[in-house]
Amino acid sequence: MRSRMLISVIIVVVVAIFFGGWALTYPSSNDPKNIKYVLWKAGLYKVNLDQATAAMVGDPNRDQLVVGKTKVQLRDKFGPLLSSAEVSPYLKACYQNSVWKDKDVLFIGQSSWMVVFDGDKATNLVLVKGC
Repeated sequence: MRSRMLISVIIVVVVAIFFGGWALTYPSSNDPKNIKYVLWKAGLYKVNLDQATAAMVGDPNRDQLVVGKTKVQLRDKFGPLLSSAEVSPYLKACYQNSVWKDKDVLFIGQSSWMVVFDGDKATNLVLVKGC
């Protein structure tokens, strides 16, 4: 019985050290390796939408969060999806002057992330900047 308890304590300590070390190694909420962002991607933790969309900029696998998903799935993951009429004048102008101007698009909140749809499925994730 004592050995089971000791093993349990050791496992808890090792796990705590692992996650604590991870959190200390990647403390920035904008870092795609931040533990909170990684857990959010896996659906295990809630993060602020601004933090999530900021971390997506450096995430080489960000398309997997969006492409192939339905509008309902994306709303569940990101919250509000806005039409081009609902975003800032800058984002609206970028959209209207882009190759996607005739496509069905929604923006992830007030972020610079535009999702292009074919029907109800997302086909492309675009970071709108420098237009």
